[in-house]
Amino acid sequence: MMRLNKFIAHYSTYSRREADKAIQDGYVRINGEIETNPATQVDEKHDSVMISGNKITPTDQFTVIVYNKPRGELVTKKDPQGRKTIYDSLAKQYRHYIPVGRLDFASEGLLLLTDASRVATALMTSKMERVYKIKIKGPVTEAMQVAMGEGLELEDASAGAHESSEIESMSFAPFYAYQIQKNQGDFSVLKVAIGEGQNRELRRFFAHFGAEVVDLKRLSFGGIDLNNLPTGKVRFLERSEYASLREFLETIEKAEKLKSKSLPKGSKAEGKTAHTSKSHSKVKPKAKPSNEPFGTNKYKPEKKFTKGETKK
Repeated sequence: MMRLNKFIAHYSTYSRREADKAIQDGYVRINGEIETNPATQVDEKHDSVMISGNKITPTDQFTVIVYNKPRGELVTKKDPQGRKTIYDSLAKQYRHYIPVGRLDFASEGLLLLTDASRVATALMTSKMERVYKIKIKGPVTEAMQVAMGEGLELEDASAGAHESSEIESMSFAPFYAYQIQKNQGDFSVLKVAIGEGQNRELRRFFAHFGAEVVDLKRLSFGGIDLNNLPTGKVRFLERSEYASLREFLETIEKAEKLKSKSLPKGSKAEGKTAHTSKSHSKVKPKAKPSNEPFGTNKYKPEKKFTKGETKK
């Protein structure tokens, strides 16, 4: 049993928000009947769900690609200002793929895309290791190193943000690791590993210390590496990467089932109760996804360098 909006997002390219709107606008039918309640429960094996006349078929099959995004492309479908997006460069067969997180206009490197929204959501909300190579103006200071090791809380994180961003405060978790590859007065180069993907996180972090990030390139995500993939090109995941990803998704599903079983009997659910089909039941709250990583976090520096040290 699964909530209708989750069912649609799980087995199609619709996001949860898009699924909610389609349901509420009357574009969804269950067993031939229009259903406007996103919380309605459906039976994956027996109920027929159609959206805009197209049947949604439950399947565990999905595809993930790695795209080496160049600078000067937005990770969005359309841009009101007419700027180039990743979908202007990607082949038509990938136009419906969902990006896993974002890389801003001036950033480059590894971007994962998938044809399954459940996979995109699981990856985006995980604490998997994201590895970046960055170049900043000025030296790497002791204060920066302390913050990278201990984390940082900012009530005003507007420095380094996009001018239209409405995010003000921000909490930065301790970096998983970092290497100072070059530390000079005019500019410095670092390799950093973090477990979050907040809005312009690294640019905001270093801007707090008066250092502008002039180059930012993502090298890996959860053990999936960019390697020698040329800029602007795409590759499919390797067999071992798919195996690790499926293991990760299974971990999440098991965690959700355990959470559901632990709920007190008779718990009241939001929204109206079931669709008239006998297979429907009351709504259960959504379980939080697991933060267990998939793949191997390959970036494991020998140590976190102390003040003044650089990688030899």
